[in-house]
Amino acid sequence: MDWEFLETLREDWKPVSKPVRIGWLALYGIFLLYALTNKTGYLIIDYAFVPIHEGGHLLFSYFGHTLMVAGGTILQLGVPLLLAVYFAFQRQLTGVAFCTFFFFENFLNVATYMADSRKMELQYVTVGDPEFAEHDWATMFGQMGVLEHDTQIAALVRLIGWLGMIAVVAWLAWKTQAPARPGDPRSLRPYSRA
Repeated sequence: MDWEFLETLREDWKPVSKPVRIGWLALYGIFLLYALTNKTGYLIIDYAFVPIHEGGHLLFSYFGHTLMVAGGTILQLGVPLLLAVYFAFQRQLTGVAFCTFFFFENFLNVATYMADSRKMELQYVTVGDPEFAEHDWATMFGQMGVLEHDTQIAALVRLIGWLGMIAVVAWLAWKTQAPARPGDPRSLRPYSRA
């Protein structure tokens, strides 16, 4: 099998100027603080992913009931992840960071939905007739026989989301810092000044 297309991933990242680097890191810092202090379980960015989530149900409905139910979360997580891969091939460091950051941010939203599986108190959006709507995670956890562990699973998913977002910010800070000396492996060769 020819893996030549992966050679692109060996190329240097496109340069990121110091003001852009500082701006992105400040944005992520502010967002993390906002997410940490938000007690509603929903962040403003989550509303951008609602249509993607609902579209996932429609897209995966062609593959049977189980995939239709899971399809919302699959597409909700899949879109930012696939966009991160696209930006990696374009060697756009800030694009990869942005998409990966919001891939992990979606874990917080998914965890909120998971934790509601037994209570089913959340108001949620559905495509089609609300009479036939089902709670995605109550259905999936019920099928897997783990419904009574909904809040424990949600806590783990939430932790993964937080750790992922923090790791992305740390990675971006590390990858975009000015090289310490010529030949430093952190170097972005086209970018030689801070």
